[in-house]
Amino acid sequence: MPTPAGSGTQTATIGTEHTLLTTTTPGDYALKVDKNAMQAGDSLELRIYDTVLSGGVSRVAYKYSSSGAQPTDDMIAISVPIPIDIGVTFTLKQTAGTGRAFPWKVLSLP
Repeated sequence: MPTPAGSGTQTATIGTEHTLLTTTTPGDYALKVDKNAMQAGDSLELRIYDTVLSGGVSRVAYKYSSSGAQPTDDMIAISVPIPIDIGVTFTLKQTAGTGRAFPWKVLSLP
């Protein structure tokens, strides 16, 4: 059963990439973000940064983008599972619109 590695609500500042969680605990992780607050003119980016080799550079391993008011059938963004052995950082960036509050959770997968 998945267990929460971190959670909260991030109120976005337009153009700022907000770090939601950084961890060096090895495991498989997935990011979930509730996009219900998004309206016409809003744009959202979610990123997961990973490092391939110890001492290497952290780079984007996963990127998700969404714009406008979200349809009822797509209110929660869920990332692909990311296997981590060195470290991972999960971020949220609203690039347009009015800054919204986004509930989020990072799950550690079994």
